[in-house]
Amino acid sequence: MQPLQGLTVVTLEHAIAAPFATRQLADLGARVIKIERPGSGDFARGYDERVRGLASHFVWTNRSKESLTLDVKHPDAAALLKRLIVEQADVVVQNLAPGAAARLGLSYEALAAVKPGIIVCDISGYGADGPYRDKKAYDLLIQSEAGFVSVTGTPDEPSKAGPSIADIAAGMYAYTNILAALLQRQRDGRGRHIEISMLEALAEWMSYPLYYAFDGAPPPPRTGASHATIYPYGPFPTGDGKTVMLGLQNEREWGAFCEKVLLQPGLSTDERFSSNSRRSAAREALRALIVEAFASLSAAEVLARLDAAQIANAQVNTMHELWQHPQLAARQRWREVGSPAGMLPAMLPPGSWTEGPRMDPVPALGEHTDAILGSLGLTDGDISALRSARAI
Repeated sequence: MQPLQGLTVVTLEHAIAAPFATRQLADLGARVIKIERPGSGDFARGYDERVRGLASHFVWTNRSKESLTLDVKHPDAAALLKRLIVEQADVVVQNLAPGAAARLGLSYEALAAVKPGIIVCDISGYGADGPYRDKKAYDLLIQSEAGFVSVTGTPDEPSKAGPSIADIAAGMYAYTNILAALLQRQRDGRGRHIEISMLEALAEWMSYPLYYAFDGAPPPPRTGASHATIYPYGPFPTGDGKTVMLGLQNEREWGAFCEKVLLQPGLSTDERFSSNSRRSAAREALRALIVEAFASLSAAEVLARLDAAQIANAQVNTMHELWQHPQLAARQRWREVGSPAGMLPAMLPPGSWTEGPRMDPVPALGEHTDAILGSLGLTDGDISALRSARAI
């Protein structure tokens, strides 16, 4: 039996932060009922068509869910949603515009008054109060507000992260806070109100650069794919036109790198490079020496030397190479899940347990509407009437 089997989550969600949190609850066995707008659904369904006509973001964050289409502004649909939550839900998750859930009667206070054990998780860009409460908050904007963009990129140009890390950070904190609330409810029987801010989630992840720039000190410089404060730690070209990534953490590794990789043991005692801070300060000179040493070697030869010296290294893989990664294949991390476009590959979520995660299909829009409403006692005639009234 999966850890959350028997629990029901009702979620009014779109984009990434809330869907990522609830997908992980579904991975653990929870029943997740996704409320979507009739006709269009979660707007992430329309981001692209890269997965056999389905959107890449949506496929990633929405497997193992049930899709219920409701026009929550229609009074009949709003009443059904409230019934569904009161009668079946353990957890409610929402990342609607600030204040929208409360206007629908779905605030924690309103729901807890009739269901004291309910757990409500609200996810927003900036939080439920404060001067930024009503600002629109997309991932790139939060990366900017949290200072992430200011320390990422090259000296000439700041850059965002490739993945939606502000959404991912918020989704992870929503997920872990919900798990904590479920544990606490086992002890005292009470529900909880959880509020997650994307800005606060990513600001927590920015704490190393924050402290590095403590009390007015200069922040970490933008250094592309290289580490901002440890050197050598980053990408280096090889003689066959490829790139290897390597990283040193201490003086023992520096000595081994000079002796066994560069084949220049004398560099280990060169005063310019005698500590990490000095190597970082002289990184241009040191980089030139490393590039020169690698110029006559293939990437495979450099990686072999690094492995022999027990220096951390990696290939700079493309997305195609990640799909084919031998380590993921050896550990059997790939499965298949159903979808409206047929069977699709899906990676097992990180971690493992005896029962294994739930890996059910990605739902079509409104696929489970009739079944869910039927569980509330509605007849086929009732459902047809609601559909005619465009409430569902």
